[in-house]
Amino acid sequence: MFGRIREDARTMCERDPAATGCLEVILAYPGLHAVWAHRGIHWLWNRGFRLVARLLAHIVRVLTGVEIHPGATIGRRVTIDHGMGVVIGETAEIGDDVHMYHGITLGGDANEPIKRHPTVESGVTIGTNATLLGDITIGEDAAVGAGSVVTRDVEPGATVVGVPAERVD
Repeated sequence: MFGRIREDARTMCERDPAATGCLEVILAYPGLHAVWAHRGIHWLWNRGFRLVARLLAHIVRVLTGVEIHPGATIGRRVTIDHGMGVVIGETAEIGDDVHMYHGITLGGDANEPIKRHPTVESGVTIGTNATLLGDITIGEDAAVGAGSVVTRDVEPGATVVGVPAERVD
């Protein structure tokens, strides 16, 4: 557990030029606090303690401004810069080494209990206030520009921007 915390803190220090050190990141980065809390909450969710998991997720949301559904799957070295206003839905899947900025939504587009949230593969960067909707896949090492609305799959390595998002590279 402590190894993962150190790994996350080092990753955030590398990604955020404003970070003055890893101790600052550990103590004062709500996006990381939300991800760390999610790991335990997700463990509870998967073992059937769903009400407890939901209540804890709500408390984390109040404290950090980051809402991660207990059922969402999050990989290693996932960083949320600033964090406020981030929403990650129940069936969202996030790979390793993903970097997200504040205000992003990984939202659903169906009312049935099916896979209805995005899959974000490893190495993706998602810009401020981007909205990703539905059971779509954002390919490995892709980038989603700030303010973009993505409703279709994004190819690996692509950069998309706009409303609706279009490939620009």
